Amino acid sequence: MHLSIRNRIPGIVTSVTPGEVMATVKVRLAGGQDITAAVTAEAVDELDLAPGASVSALVKSTEVALATAAVEGVSIRNQLPGTVDGVITGAAMASVKVAIVGGTLTAAITRDAADDLGLLPGSTVVALIKSTEISLATS
Repeated sequence: MHLSIRNRIPGIVTSVTPGEVMATVKVRLAGGQDITAAVTAEAVDELDLAPGASVSALVKSTEVALATAAVEGVSIRNQLPGTVDGVITGAAMASVKVAIVGGTLTAAITRDAADDLGLLPGSTVVALIKSTEISLATS
């Protein structure tokens, strides 16, 4: 299967907290960072998600927000520090490559946001991803 999702980061499930409809799945990424994904209870069963399972965290680039520092007082659980590797700007949008420990993320943000944040190669950023925007895949 081929996917248009650019952000695919390998990891290992460390815990699953089941709920009636949704579950939270904690994943240790290849670079050592922990993220949380909110997936359906049905997906937990179908993918056989349990501690020790190998997964890939999938995130659309449009679901990755960027900040110039860690953000407190928000419900976004996943904050991955990194360094801007490259910026491609168009008239309305920008594609920002962010090097994180263990991989790379791509964020699709408005050009105005990229300009306002002063994003250039080498800039320090934090990638923000809501747990509901992370999908999990197994091989």
